[in-house]
Amino acid sequence: MTIEIIQLGESNMDILNQYDEDIFDEKIDAGRLAAMLKEENNILLAAVHEGVVIGQVLAVIHRHPDKPTELYIDDLGVSEKFQRRGVATRLLEQMYIIGVERGCEEVWVATEPDNEPAIKFYDSLNLIARKVIVFEGNLSSNA
Repeated sequence: MTIEIIQLGESNMDILNQYDEDIFDEKIDAGRLAAMLKEENNILLAAVHEGVVIGQVLAVIHRHPDKPTELYIDDLGVSEKFQRRGVATRLLEQMYIIGVERGCEEVWVATEPDNEPAIKFYDSLNLIARKVIVFEGNLSSNA
């Protein structure tokens, strides 16, 4: 099975014209995709098999004035048909390489407490789990 890992940018974002719908939470919006790819601290990798994107990982580089630069793994998804075949690991390995090249010293990722497959996967990577409380809200309702 041949799977190519490709870093997406404005010039090749059309790769996402064919993707397995279970790798993203919602349908891709072309305008949002283009805006996201313009930001230099956003990195999107795609795992492509026979012309179809079957996996993706999105990361954001967080630069701070007082602590190490972090690679935040914002989203990771692999088609159900291709799970447990090393696709997610390959995506993260490539993302780590890019992160180090761009000055990142640390990595972090979050998942829901009931997402057992994700918890087991991240645990297998020897990442350290810690409990946090997340607050979120809609910016338009806070104005």
